[in-house]
Amino acid sequence: MFIQHPGHAEFLIENENGVRIVTDPYDARCGYPLYKTAADIALVSHHHHDHDAVENLTGKPRIIDTDGVFRPEPDVKVTAIRAFHDDAGGSKRGETLLFLIETEGLRIVHLGDLGCELNQDQLATLKNPDVLMIPVGGFYTIDAEMAQKTAEQLNARIILPMHYKTEYNKDWPISGPEAFTALYDPGVICEGAEALRIAKKDMECQPRIVLFK
Repeated sequence: MFIQHPGHAEFLIENENGVRIVTDPYDARCGYPLYKTAADIALVSHHHHDHDAVENLTGKPRIIDTDGVFRPEPDVKVTAIRAFHDDAGGSKRGETLLFLIETEGLRIVHLGDLGCELNQDQLATLKNPDVLMIPVGGFYTIDAEMAQKTAEQLNARIILPMHYKTEYNKDWPISGPEAFTALYDPGVICEGAEALRIAKKDMECQPRIVLFK
């Protein structure tokens, strides 16, 4: 499996059969460079401009933006469950979807714009991910401390922080990734990655936390 992180909450996941999954594609208002990414599947956690710009994708992707269990490709299973975008029962920002992607014998979890602690049912569905894509910037989502707690509750193997301040969104009221990485031993962090290649057989050789370039 091949994973890239264009920025914000968008990831490109390509499995061994060439199926391309894009999560939460952002639009130009985010400030990040735009790419015309080819996709077979597009996962949209919620319809805010920084998460649902499917018009920037090429091909004819199957769009999943509702909760449920889906088989968009024979070798890909997607489970989407609902959660709150804030810590006030959705009264501030509504809901977000959380995604579990199962392919190649791996469990990939993307937590969208999660804004609160996971409940027991959510934890049971998403537990033991091989890869966890988790917001860490706070304000709009959970913050660094809650992200660490959530990753531990889920027993995540590899953690990919997302939704944090960078050079492209300097005016956003969110924290940078260092607020999250400071909670871990520097020896478990890989910084500046351009891509991540993983397979079930080599999970023990992978870093604990990966920050993309």
